[in-house]
Amino acid sequence: MFNSILVVCVGNICRSPIGERLLKEIYSDKRITSAGLGALVGQPADPKSVEVAEKYGISLEGHKAQQLTRELCMNHDLILVMENRHIDGVCRIAPEVRGKVMLFGHWLNRQEIPDPYRQDKKAFEYAYSLLQQSSHLWSKKL
Repeated sequence: MFNSILVVCVGNICRSPIGERLLKEIYSDKRITSAGLGALVGQPADPKSVEVAEKYGISLEGHKAQQLTRELCMNHDLILVMENRHIDGVCRIAPEVRGKVMLFGHWLNRQEIPDPYRQDKKAFEYAYSLLQQSSHLWSKKL
């Protein structure tokens, strides 16, 4: 049903790259990308995201942050965001996609995944844990 998934956060350097790569591990047959509402365009994943992901066997190598656009929204079947306010942000860019925007943590009691940007490694570990749990739950639903 869903052949393409777009993972969205703010800067596209902390949470969404990890979410993207976790989903790619599960769905090797689907097109999965990520973007940011206020992307740090062209930047690699945050070093702490890289470190935490590598600890669990996930590589963020080659990631480059990209800005969320209407075209990206229209070209994906499902859009997963980190926080409730991101739903509104996506819908300001592309109002017609509202029906395909959900929280990444939807199956984890609609858990928001807090932004670890500029925080200590524990915040990145916590975000990774929520993303990993949520990815596993999505794998049972799609």
